[in-house]
Amino acid sequence: MVLTVTTIGIFMSSLDASIIVVGLKVVIEDLNTSLTAGVWVITSYRLATTVLLLTIGRFADMIGRVKLYNIGFVVFTLGSALCAVAPDAVTLIMFRLIQGVGSALLFVNSMAIVTDAFPPNELGTGIGINQVAINAGNIAGYSLSGIMISLFGWRSLFLINLPIGAFATYWAHRRLRELPRKRLDEKFDLPGAATFSVALTILLLTMSVGDMRQVITQMSLLTGALLFSIFIYIERRTSYPIINLQLFKVGAFGVGNLTNFLNGLTFGGLAFTIALYYQLVMGFNPEQAGLALIPLDLTLLFIGPLSGRLSDRFGARWLSSVGLAITGVACLMFAYIGTASPELAVIGALAVAGFGIGFFRSPNASSVMGSVPPTHRGVAAGVRSTIINTSLVISVPLVSLLMTATMSYDDFSTLIETSNPSPAQMMTFIAAMKFTFLVFAAINFIAAIISPLRGDARRPVPALPE
Repeated sequence: MVLTVTTIGIFMSSLDASIIVVGLKVVIEDLNTSLTAGVWVITSYRLATTVLLLTIGRFADMIGRVKLYNIGFVVFTLGSALCAVAPDAVTLIMFRLIQGVGSALLFVNSMAIVTDAFPPNELGTGIGINQVAINAGNIAGYSLSGIMISLFGWRSLFLINLPIGAFATYWAHRRLRELPRKRLDEKFDLPGAATFSVALTILLLTMSVGDMRQVITQMSLLTGALLFSIFIYIERRTSYPIINLQLFKVGAFGVGNLTNFLNGLTFGGLAFTIALYYQLVMGFNPEQAGLALIPLDLTLLFIGPLSGRLSDRFGARWLSSVGLAITGVACLMFAYIGTASPELAVIGALAVAGFGIGFFRSPNASSVMGSVPPTHRGVAAGVRSTIINTSLVISVPLVSLLMTATMSYDDFSTLIETSNPSPAQMMTFIAAMKFTFLVFAAINFIAAIISPLRGDARRPVPALPE
């Protein structure tokens, strides 16, 4: 019963993170707005989701995960209805923020509720199925949107959430039950939550739209870093921190989240870079490029439950490491794709990447979530979700940074904006892509070396100070 409810929630959350990507051009034209505003229709949703995850995770530990999860369905469905009737781009961006709040409530509590419901020897399987919902949402976001837009227009992308959200709200209310709680005298760490949210917002916005050559961008990064230092100072001295920093002393938690961040950079950067390759080198339109990425997500879809089941039997330590190493190999395969490479070579590399990422994700998630006591699982899920979403948000700016290491920023901007690149421009792009994927390969091989340091995730959950 828990899986039926949480699968719907996390599927909807993932679906709407990608569903506008393919239809962005249509939205821009229909609302008569700019490319910048159109990009913010996507970014506002992801930003609201990412920034609120940790705060919601802490609230969930205090007042109950099921309660917030049910509220998440209501907020998400309401936000979807508002998006469907938005008269202009600014209003749509505001309504996407509301939808993102609902997404955060669903995303973070879904993982924590699954962890509460499953015994340790079946947790990997439960989380693996939960991961399938995330990957299925990504697939549907890229493929379903093109069909929906062609038949019913872009507003149908949000209207389709209404019947699903209404049913899910009813189903969650009927089927989920809150676990008994022991601690009743907690206080919410408002200074910590506010400092963390502002710091993360500044850093994500700066890395997403800033130019590292400008002083204002450099000052924004320094401000964000300073606020994070203040956040850590607050957390070390408050009686009821939004996150217990002792969690990071647990090997499976600390190492698991670090490797999750490194692998997340690769996942987001890979999809963006190959989408550019398909459009600039192979001449695909955006819809075709989105569909061409399906081998990556389909492999993730099938490998997730399998790797989760294997982690129940053998533990996550070495399975996660193998998954990271395979992802590194896939990046090496991408690094040697050129202008004359057959499409089958790209599909094969995408499938290997999906296998590696899928082989890593479910065991790693099981290791992270199973390493903390029940009273900290909301925050643990919030930390994990924040880290993976942060890596996805900054992966595209990271690709831009790596690309411009071998070509000028102006040349890269011109290349993206052109509809018919010259052979010389394509060769320049291929050289930059090769360097980018060599860096991603190194990142994953380093993560594979770090991963075994997590220790045996099947040991008893340690006691942490309350």
